[in-house]
Amino acid sequence: MIPPDKTAVLVLERQLTSANYQCVVIGGGIRLPPKSLSLFEIVINAVHKAAPKASIAFNTRPEDTAEAVARWLQSD
Repeated sequence: MIPPDKTAVLVLERQLTSANYQCVVIGGGIRLPPKSLSLFEIVINAVHKAAPKASIAFNTRPEDTAEAVARWLQSD
């Protein structure tokens, strides 16, 4: 979970650089509302920068987060 404001990048980068992640899931709360487009772009670029080897997955609801990750981890 990240805050929906300017501190999102700092929180996200701190978390991503604290461990080695194989996959990062970005949920619909950031991805879908049109008003969140700039935050979505910030998140995508922060993940790309801080965890360049991690796959990026998208879920459709919290309950299918594991399935979203599995799609990418199975292809490795």
